[in-house]
Amino acid sequence: MDSTQRVARRALAAAALTSVAVLATACASSPSTTASNNAAPATSDSTAPATTPAATPAAPATTPAAPSGPAPCPTRSLHLKLGVSQGTAGSVYTTIVFTNTSNSTCTLYGYPGVSLTTGKPGSQIGKPAKENPATPRQLVTLQPQTSASALLRIVFAGNYPPSQCHPVTAHYLQVYPPNQTKQAYIAYKTTGCAKPIRLMTVDVVKPGSGSS
Repeated sequence: MDSTQRVARRALAAAALTSVAVLATACASSPSTTASNNAAPATSDSTAPATTPAATPAAPATTPAAPSGPAPCPTRSLHLKLGVSQGTAGSVYTTIVFTNTSNSTCTLYGYPGVSLTTGKPGSQIGKPAKENPATPRQLVTLQPQTSASALLRIVFAGNYPPSQCHPVTAHYLQVYPPNQTKQAYIAYKTTGCAKPIRLMTVDVVKPGSGSS
């Protein structure tokens, strides 16, 4: 074999080796390309659930509406006066009577706010009446021209030394009907304590004009 033939064979062998190397490189790179192609859908799927809750409508409210009924009696619809009074050792019991003078039915619930004052209006004397918890609250419905009442106890200021009481003359009871911010006045002359002494206790409002 001459030198020309040997050179040709070597060239063919080198070309064959080069083809094998190119084929191996292609095969090696193929899996990573496939893995990359398969990873794309996984990324898309992982982000889908994050948007699902936003598309879910909120559940409707299930809290029932409050039952309708007569509104609380405003102060302007009530006439206030004192009922029957009875004195005992060291104190007097009387009733505050609330009469519905309007043409509409209304309600009273709880305690009135009561204090002694020097006038109408005037300065408050001492502490307001303390609520007596002995009787549970009850909703009192007042038809037009019907009444409800609350029992009021007033301790005599003379039970306390003048230096502790600082006696002063009261001319009115200032009364706030239950759940109202507008006061009414009832003429009532007595001696109160200008010092912070609590002379009065009041019960819850009950149906009827009450008694001593």
